[in-house]
Amino acid sequence: QLQLVESGGGLVQPGGSLRLSCAASGTLADYSIGWFRQAPGKEREAVYCLTKSGTTVNYADSVKGRFTISGDIAKQTVFLQMNSLKSEDSAIYYCAAARRRFGCTANARLFPSWGQGTQVTVSS
Repeated sequence: QLQLVESGGGLVQPGGSLRLSCAASGTLADYSIGWFRQAPGKEREAVYCLTKSGTTVNYADSVKGRFTISGDIAKQTVFLQMNSLKSEDSAIYYCAAARRRFGCTANARLFPSWGQGTQVTVSS
């Protein structure tokens, strides 16, 4: 498994921005990286994914045009830039890794490696 650590969460007002980081201890280029989020009382949902070839995959229509996923292979880090944040974006955000050739999927069960999560709270 790939070891992952999320960071960058915090408290932000509606309309604000945050950039989440997912740092990997391993060869990031061998994995697809997905961002998931889970709000209290709700199921974990897929948000965005970055394939090993650099293709981005969106799984949540609600974040289209506001969130962007990107990666820095040299730094072994994947980012989730979140703009125009809404209260509905409040959740614990997790990154996950899969070694599959095309590892991006909305099914969290298919990701073997997970970080500990970082809290994002959008409130005025």
